[in-house]
Parts: sequence; C-alpha cells; structure tokens
Amino acid sequence: MATLAVSLALGSCASADVMSVGSITPYAPTEQRVAPEAPRTPAKFSRGEGTPSPSFRAFVSALWPDAQARGVSRSVYDAAFSGVTQDEKIIALTKKQAEFVKPVWEYLASAVSPNRLERGTPMTRQWASTLDTIERTYGVDRKVVMGVWGMETNFGGFTGSHYVVRALATLAEAKYRGDYFRNELLTALVILQQGHVSPERMEGSWAGAMGQTQFMPSSFMRYAVDFTGDGRRDIWTSVPDALASTANYLKQHGWQPGLPWGFEVKVPAGFRYGRQTMSFAAWASHGVRRVDGRPLSGAGEARLFLPAGARGPVFLVTANFDVIKRYNNSDAYALGVAHLGDRLYGGAPVQAPWPTDQVPLAKHEREEVQRHLASRGYDIGEIDGRIGSQTRDAIFAFQESRGLVADGHADNRLLAQLRQTR
Repeated sequence: MATLAVSLALGSCASADVMSVGSITPYAPTEQRVAPEAPRTPAKFSRGEGTPSPSFRAFVSALWPDAQARGVSRSVYDAAFSGVTQDEKIIALTKKQAEFVKPVWEYLASAVSPNRLERGTPMTRQWASTLDTIERTYGVDRKVVMGVWGMETNFGGFTGSHYVVRALATLAEAKYRGDYFRNELLTALVILQQGHVSPERMEGSWAGAMGQTQFMPSSFMRYAVDFTGDGRRDIWTSVPDALASTANYLKQHGWQPGLPWGFEVKVPAGFRYGRQTMSFAAWASHGVRRVDGRPLSGAGEARLFLPAGARGPVFLVTANFDVIKRYNNSDAYALGVAHLGDRLYGGAPVQAPWPTDQVPLAKHEREEVQRHLASRGYDIGEIDGRIGSQTRDAIFAFQESRGLVADGHADNRLLAQLRQTR
C-alpha cells in the first residue's frame, strides 16, 4: 500500500513538539506478550549504491550537531548512516503527479479484495484476545483497528522496502517539503537511540512511514505504545504493539467509544440531499433507513456521504469517520478502512449499485472545477485537483444555489454547469 503510506507521510502532524509528548504504555496480560507468529528475518533493503554525493556527505555531516542535541550518540549516528547514499528513485517519485484518480468503486474493490479478506479473517481470530484488551483500554472499535492494519500493510504482509533513514535523508537533503523530512529524520535517529528497533529492521515506505501501521517517526513518538511491556514500542514485529498504537492514535484524535463510523442507508425518492449534520432520529424522521434493516437509532449525529454522487450508494457517517481520516486524509481511504473492518467481521458488501458508466474527471478537469468555484467566491482551499471535504462543501453550496441535485459530487455534468453558469 505504497500510495497510502505516502499520503500518511505527507499528512502527519509534523509541526508539534514531538519530543515533549510522553507515550502511553499500557501493559497487556502476560499471555498476550507475544511476538508475531514467527520471527521475521531482518529486512533486505539497500543502504545505497556507490558513494554518496558531496552534497549528501555534507548534509549528513551538518546534521550531527542537531542529532547530538536530541540525545543521539555518535555510535548510533554512525551505525545509522553507515553505507547510506541518496536514493535517486525516491527523488523521481517526488516529481510524479497523479493524473488519474481510481473510481471509488475500484478503490473499494481493491481495499476489500477476496485475497485481503482471506488473509485478514483468520487474523481476527488469532488476535482476538489482544483486540479484546485493546478495545477495553482505548475504547476504539476493533473493526476499525483491523481495517487500518489491513489497508496499510495487508496485515503486516508488506511493511515497505526502504531503509527509513536513507529515505528520510534523501528527502531531507533535497529539502522536499522544507524542513518536514529533516525533522522526521532526526526523530527516526532518536527512535534508534532509544532501542525500539535496530537499523536493520527499520523498514518503511519511500516517504518514511514505518512498520505494520505505517507511522511517520513523529507520529511514532506521540502515539506508539509498548503494549507488551518489553520496554520497546515495536510496530515492526510486535502485532500487539502495532494494533495498540493504531488504537491509541485514533483515541488521541478524538475517537468516540460506542459511536459507529457510519453505515449504508436508503433515502426516499426525490430526497433533498444536503451537507447538514443531524441526529440519527432526525434522519429517520426524514425517511432515511439503514440498508440492513436495523433501526436508525442511538446517540450521536451523522451526515450524508455520497462518494459517487446521487447515482451511487449513500452512507451516513459520523465524527468517527473523520477520525479515521486523520490517519489518511482521504474519504475513499476512510471508507476503505471502515468497510474492510466491517467485512472482516461478517458485514455485507455495499448494497446499492455503483455508477460504473461514470467517467472520472481527469486532474486538469478537477482543477477546472475548483477554479470555477473559487472564481464564484467559494472557499475550496488550494487548487490541486483533489476533491476533498472542502471542495465537496463548495460543490454542495453551488448545486443548492442553482436548484440542482445537491450531492457534492464532481463529474462531467457539474463541470458543464460550471462552464455555462456565469
């Protein structure tokens, strides 16, 4: 799941003082203080080829005083950078621009593939006792924890093929995204200094997201936990530590115990969509019903989410859906996590048909949608071709102002309306 790792890397909260936040370290019962099902051999990632460039050598040399100021010893520093050169393949990846966005139904089919369900379902039983304790400790639904694990690394099946120090040093030396990756690199060295992992096992994505739950180093320092009580926060080889760290991350970002992430619903014919948030009882009074026939009741509020517009499935999503997005700020990702978790525990597939005849907008067309909305005074944030919640809100407002079906969806019909309407 390299693209997800990249999104997490670029979306993590790098501005906080990560060194000042203490970790939460609950202890699992003795029987749960176990390693993964079999010890993993050290990763075979490369530290580099040839010799480092003069600029890279100068960067590594100049970094030492800051690492020392953070408590990193010279021996740890030298071991971390031994044989490391810049990775030109990573530099090339930073310059790639995605021109095509996979339709949500294809994304979801990949997220909840038969192979992933086949791999993940036995994991729900194997780690049931650990998940019991995690759920009691953090109040986070195990289904969502399992969904994150599955989406990020296919339940630990692939945690990345890059040496994290090399990846971060490459990005930091190139000053990609300013000082963000330099700070992440320094934090990664602190993690090595504290002995949570050895350099040989510090594997991750090309953007530096690490371990079975794909934490950036700064997120590791804030949210990773030593759930097994062995003195290390090991998100690489300890499944209990990795799952508990995910639960802690979600809890610290506002997860509300007992509140569902959401569910698929049916709406009455001619239903007037909108962006409002209402109680479950209020939605029920408007004729909204769950597709599984269960009552639409309980405490909490929700809003409508139409990932493919009014022609596709409709969901009610809660504040916990937004908490999942703190892991990766993507509606499709959050839906993938949530739906995967549900399916692992016997939930049904999405019931309403997807509008598979719909042709997704190209990147330049999505940017054109944003430019049209911005020119009309709608706040869409940066014009970047990404249809996130801010752009969806603007689309809702524009559609309502024109008496259109207000579903917040960017498609060819919306673009045609924007081109015609002045």
